[in-house]
Amino acid sequence: METQMIRNRNGQINIVLHDKKEVRLENTGQVHYIENRPFMHIDQEFSSFVAMKELKRTIKEIYATIVINEKREQLGLTCSKQVLHMLFKGNPGTGKTTVARKLAKIYFDMNLLSKGHFIEAERADLVGEYIGQTAQKTRNLIQKAMGGILFIDEAYSLARGGEKDFGKEAIDTLVKHMEDKHNDFVLILAGYPFEMERFLSLNPGLQSRFPFILDFQDYEVDQLMEIAKQMASEREYKLTKEAEIELRAHLTRKTHEIKRNFSNARYVRNVIENAIRMHAVRLLRKNEFSTEDLIQLTGKDLHIDTI
Repeated sequence: METQMIRNRNGQINIVLHDKKEVRLENTGQVHYIENRPFMHIDQEFSSFVAMKELKRTIKEIYATIVINEKREQLGLTCSKQVLHMLFKGNPGTGKTTVARKLAKIYFDMNLLSKGHFIEAERADLVGEYIGQTAQKTRNLIQKAMGGILFIDEAYSLARGGEKDFGKEAIDTLVKHMEDKHNDFVLILAGYPFEMERFLSLNPGLQSRFPFILDFQDYEVDQLMEIAKQMASEREYKLTKEAEIELRAHLTRKTHEIKRNFSNARYVRNVIENAIRMHAVRLLRKNEFSTEDLIQLTGKDLHIDTI
């Protein structure tokens, strides 16, 4: 283990370890430990995100590179700007759009983007109806996104029409600007895993322009339950034990029945929002309720037999 010993003007000896700093007072011999957590702010930003270990690790790598590059620059060493274009592969409701929106804020905080705004686009925003219109529409959208993130969901739709489709022109324009303007512009393409793989295979050289390709895995039942409780808590509700048991059984069935088209966290959000409406109807009919009644979502409120 590497250590670094530094004596300060008060006679303290600092021994820097991997994740802690040991401070020994020379006159008393006492030892104090101070946590050295350089990634704490990233952990805090993503504290509400369930799972996503790969994403969090990637963001920490990007941040560490920024900090070390600054140190290198101070010493006159060569530093190169990171290219941050990303490709997200995942089924519906796995957090692709939410993560992209969060990255815009984080990259702004890291001084990687000058504005930190987020623009979401689809095929119709880039592809025109006649020759020359597509390139102009795409350039205008990129100009609007400068200083922030341009997020294109279902990106494979740009290649669905084959060689003669104007979508190819949009892809070519995006590729050019990815290279020319990467210093203050991040492009994130997203979509279903199978379709994104096919999209990349149809566009040789495109994959190499995305240094970060992240797989957004389907959530497991335990993770979906954590998301459900989190969503309820954000709205100042909580699930009763009975509701938790019912919801877990329901989600277990759903995840086994529907693999490809199950909408993950989006589905859970619909369940919770539906439960809140059913809860309101139940209490209104009851016409007498306590504070606890106003907070608790029961198994009956879930109404999952109709979802």
